[in-house]
Formats: sequence, C-alpha cells, structure tokens
Amino acid sequence: MHSSVKWSGNKTFLGLSNSGHSVAMDGNGGENAPSPMEMVLLGAGGCSSVDMVSALEDANQVIEGCEAVLSAERREQSPRLFTKINIHFVVTGTALDEARVASALKDSLEKYCSVCLMLGKGVEMTHSYEIIAK
Repeated sequence: MHSSVKWSGNKTFLGLSNSGHSVAMDGNGGENAPSPMEMVLLGAGGCSSVDMVSALEDANQVIEGCEAVLSAERREQSPRLFTKINIHFVVTGTALDEARVASALKDSLEKYCSVCLMLGKGVEMTHSYEIIAK
C-alpha cells in the first residue's frame, strides 16, 4: 500500500490514497479540514463500522443504520497521543439480536479491525453499543 501527502500551503495538506482518493488535512487543529489526529479517529470508526455491518449482514440481521460515535482523550504534553478512545455504536434495525450485535462489536475491536488493534497497543480502547428497534 502506498499513499502520499502534499503540502498545499499554510498548514493544509492533501493526502492521496492508494486507491486514488484524496483528502484534505489541516495542521491548524482542524480549522479548514480534519486534522491528522481526527483522521486517525475517523479511521478507527470507519474500520470498525465496516466490520460491524459485514458481521451483522452475514448473520442475517436486518440493519437499517449503523453509526459509530467516537470520543477520545489525548495527552496534554507533546506528542499529544491518544490515551483513551471509546467507540459507541448505535445500530438500528428490525428484530436485531442483541447477542449478535455484542458479538460483532467484540470481534471487530478484538479480532478484525486493523486500525483499532494497532491503536490498542498504546491506547485504552473501550466500546459500547445501543440498539434502536424499527
């Protein structure tokens, strides 16, 4: 996998992904685009969301929505690493099996989500969920 990040002026950067997509990043703490640390957090939410939806679909669950709400804490001093991340999933669907939702979440964060597994080596990762029946 390859990617590139090109400085666009000021503290704005344009990342080009291996798959050919571009994304702006902002070194001004997210003033004009997501900051690099926000991108890391979004990556964790995106990766685990893909796992959740796939696992629930494979289990024949009727899901209509899946939202990962992430909250994180960072060190005060530089480097401002994440110290804690919580991913709270809100899963919406019809007759969802709570055990399957819990299992899908656990498997994502402990077995399959590459981003969370990588972050979990140095960050306290927690998770939770809620089910909204339709």
